[in-house]
Formats: sequence, structure tokens, C-alpha cells
Amino acid sequence: MGKKILIISNNIGGLYRFRREVIEAFIQNGCEVMISTPDAKLKEHFTNLGCQFITTNFERKGKNPFEQLSLIRFYRKIIKRHQPDVVLSYTVKPNILGGMACRMCHVPLMANVTGLGTSVETSGWKEKLMVGLLKMGMGKAKVIFFQNEENLSFFQKYKISEAKQILIPGSGVNLTYNSVQDYPPVSPLRFVFISRLRKEKGIMQYLQAAKRLKEKYSDVEFHVVGPSEEDFVKILQDYQDQGVVIYHGWVMDTRPILKDMHCTVHPSYYPEGMSNVLLESCAAGRPIITTDKSGCREVVEHGKTGYMVKQKNVDDLVEKMEAFIQLPYDTKKEMGLAARKKVEREFDRNIVISAYINEINSL
Repeated sequence: MGKKILIISNNIGGLYRFRREVIEAFIQNGCEVMISTPDAKLKEHFTNLGCQFITTNFERKGKNPFEQLSLIRFYRKIIKRHQPDVVLSYTVKPNILGGMACRMCHVPLMANVTGLGTSVETSGWKEKLMVGLLKMGMGKAKVIFFQNEENLSFFQKYKISEAKQILIPGSGVNLTYNSVQDYPPVSPLRFVFISRLRKEKGIMQYLQAAKRLKEKYSDVEFHVVGPSEEDFVKILQDYQDQGVVIYHGWVMDTRPILKDMHCTVHPSYYPEGMSNVLLESCAAGRPIITTDKSGCREVVEHGKTGYMVKQKNVDDLVEKMEAFIQLPYDTKKEMGLAARKKVEREFDRNIVISAYINEINSL
């Protein structure tokens, strides 16, 4: 290979947890890798590999148009300075704004669509605006990787780009790092919610279901893991004070948490790319309960590796969680092992690595 690669993203944590092996493969193939993200907390993990790190002034939720223009100028500046052979982008803003900079500098863009956000959920001016921005940023991309069929179909429906379009199994999962863990003892039975605590991830549905089930099953535990947004700090504290949930805060490594859990509950209705929470849970040998939502439904086999529930439906979630509670212990364990086999077949991270290597070699 021997290419010079610039990687742009809005989150270095996501690069470290879900794309580290891809970056390592680039370096092993003789590539020079530069990484540009707004948060430098984990940069040593990449600089120790030999990557060059460039801090980006980036507001994940910022909507100020002048800030967006500033970011395009920044991307354009570093592209001109470092002259990469290809730019790899992840998440919406880097895909769009980085794509615009690539277009100006005539540098190939390989974008990864990790989800399209809530603006494409309903027709209207927000969807039209997003389509226009996607065309401006990704219309001339060289390759676009999609993590689910729904996002791919959206691009095809609106003819957003003529780029080569490749469907990959999300970010995949490192099956060695996320090894099968022994299934916990029968009691106490533990459910866990792992995600950013925002409403679209289904945190309220989980909390409400936990409260109803706790009244009936006092020996069942309901755990919550993830960074809490301001809206949920007091709500979560109230549920803890009532003895409904146990909150662990944010953790970088979820393996010690999953070791003690019997089932992961992910009632998300957020437009995911592919849920890494579900992939890591299945890799650990844990059954999952999740929604019939793109990015979630692909990971579960209803009744075999867990259960699928309706979006935003607390009654259905309670029903499926109670059904899991009442399963024989050996059946729960078998569900977890079936979940592991599914990700081994369909979501091995090596599939994603090979896709990137093949496309970069074809430049």
C-alpha cells in the first residue's frame, strides 16, 4: 500500500474502540497515517503506533454556520499542508464538511456512514437540507461504506452520490479482545443498558420497564452504563434513590461490566449505523433485547439470540424482559452462545479491515 492517509472524525474514543485495528492494519501495510479529531485524550494510543495527531477545533452539536465554514477551512488547510493520498471520514459532520474540503482540494474521499441522524427520520425541510448537504459533501466521494441497508437505500433513493457503495457489518467487533465470558450464576439476574443517556437511545423506556419489573421481581437487578446528558442526571438519581437501577457512569472498557450481566437491553430508536453495544454484548456471549430498528435488528435473531421489541413501546419491552426472566437458566446461556456464533459469522472486524485495505489498494 504505502499510502498517506488522513483520518477525520468527531470522536477519538470511537476511533480507539472501534477502528483501532483498521489503523494498525494501515501501518502494518506501510501507510503513513494522520488522525484529526477534537479530543486529544487518547492520542498517545495512536502516536505510539506511529500516527501523527492533529487536534481539530470541533463542536459536535454546534449549528453555527460560521463554525462550519471554519471547520471546512481547517480541513482544507491540513489537506493542503499534508497532501494525503486519501481522506477517510467517519460520522456526519466530517463526512460532509471534510468531503467539501476534499472536493476543493481534489483529494479522494472514503466516507463511512455511521448513521444519518434524526433529520432524515421524517420528510420535510430538515430532510431536504440534509440531502443537499450530503450531496455537497459526499457527491464526489470515491467510496462510501454503509453500515446498514437503510442508509444505503436512502443514498440510492435521493441519488446522493455516484461513489462506489459498499455495505460492511458496521465497525465489526474484535472477537479476540471481546472474548466469550462465562455466563454468570443464576441469581441475582442482571440486565444492563449501555449507551449515551439520551432519549433516542431508549433510556426512558428502559427505566420505566425496570421500575415495573422491580415491583414484581425484587431480586432482579437493572444496571445502567454510559455518560449522562444533563437532562437525565436528576431522573437517573431519582431511579437510583428508589432502588430501581444501579448506575456505573461512563466506562471505557465494558468487558468487566458484561462479565456480570445476563442480558443487554438496548431499546434504541436512534438512527444507528450499527450498534457496537450489541456487537460487543453478543461477542461476550450475552443475549440481547433490542428494537426493530435499522442498526439493531440486524444483530438479533428473535427467540434465538434474544428478543426484538417495538420502538418506544414500554409494554412490549416489559413483556420481552419478563419472558427472558422466566426462561430456564440453560436456555439463557444457549441464547448467549448463539449470539456469539452470529457475530463470528457476520460481524468479524477482519471483514471491515479487508474492505478498507482492498479499496485503498485500488486507488
